[in-house]
Amino acid sequence: MDPPFNETYKTLLYKQIKNTENNVPHIPFSFHVTDVVEEVELPVIDVSRLIDGAEKEREKCKQDIARASREWGFFQVINHGISMDVLEKMRQEQIRVFREPFDKKSKSEKFSTGSYRWGTPSATCLQQLSWSEAFHVPMTDISDNKDFTTLSSTMEKFASESEALAYTLAEVLAEKSGRKSSFFKENCVRNTCYLRMNHYPPCPKPSEVYGLMPHTDSDFLTILYQDQVGGLQLIKDNRWIAVKPNPCTLIINIGDLFQAWSNGIYKSVEHRVMTNPTVERFSTAYFLCPSYDAVIECSGDCPAYRNFSFGEFRQQVQEDVKKLGYKVGLPRFINDLY
Repeated sequence: MDPPFNETYKTLLYKQIKNTENNVPHIPFSFHVTDVVEEVELPVIDVSRLIDGAEKEREKCKQDIARASREWGFFQVINHGISMDVLEKMRQEQIRVFREPFDKKSKSEKFSTGSYRWGTPSATCLQQLSWSEAFHVPMTDISDNKDFTTLSSTMEKFASESEALAYTLAEVLAEKSGRKSSFFKENCVRNTCYLRMNHYPPCPKPSEVYGLMPHTDSDFLTILYQDQVGGLQLIKDNRWIAVKPNPCTLIINIGDLFQAWSNGIYKSVEHRVMTNPTVERFSTAYFLCPSYDAVIECSGDCPAYRNFSFGEFRQQVQEDVKKLGYKVGLPRFINDLY
C-alpha cells in the first residue's frame, strides 16, 4: 500500500548509515528525535462573527484575522461553515484512496495524469526527502469529474466550501491592508487552485527524515484540515514550535503571494511536518492561487518585492527545486531599488 520508500531511497539511507559508522562529518540536521519542541495552540478565531455578528463584532473579527496573519502567519478558525460531517467524510475517503495498492493509486484514473506524488525525486540527501505521498488535484478536475462516487462528491463539497471560506478570509485581509478586496475573485481561477490530500506513513527513521521538508506555501493562503496525530510545526520568534491539533478547527496559513502582495504586512511562515515511527497521519489542504498571468504587485511607496506573475514565480520555484533540491521562493523577487 505504502510507496517503496526504503527500496527507492536505500542509497541515501545507506549513505547516512555509512557516514555515521565512519564518523564522516555532515551538515548538522535541523532536528533530532530527542529535541524538545514546545507544543502550542494557534490563535483561534470564530469567523461566524463575520456574518452573524453586530458591526463591532464583525470589525473585531477582521482585526483578529489581520493580527494573527501579521504576528503568526497561521491561525485556526471555528464555525467556518464546513460541517464536521463533510470533514469526517473527507478523511474517510482519503484513507480509502491511500489504502489502495501502490501500483493502482500511482496510476489512478480518478484524477489527471501526474496527480499522484510521493517522496522527493530531486532529493540528494535525507534532509531533502519528504516521507509522504499525496494527490494533487486541481479544482477543475474535481468540478469536471462526472464519476459520481462518494469520493468525488465529498471532494466537491469540501473544495467548494473551502473556496468560499478562502475568498472571505482573503477579502478581509485585503481590506485590512488597504488593498482592493475584489482582486481575488477577479484573478483566482479554478484551474490553478487545488486540493492536496496528504498521507504520512510511519517512518523507521523519524529523527532523520521529514514527513514534509521545511517550506513556505506558493499561494495566497492555505486551508488545512488535519487529523489528531500531530506533526505540523512552524517557525515563531525564530524557533520551531509544534501545533497542537484541535478537532474543531481548520488551520489557515498565509502564502508567499500574500506576503508579497501586502508588502510584508502578512507573513508566509516556514513550516514542516515531522514523521512518526508508529502512527500514520492524514490531512487535506486547499490552496488559493491566481491565474498564471495574474501580476502580484507589491503595495506601498517602498515595495519590498518587484512585480511578478504567478507563472513566473512558479517557474522559478520549479527551476530552483530541480537545480538546488529546495525552493528559494520570495528572496528571488526582492526589489533591489529600495
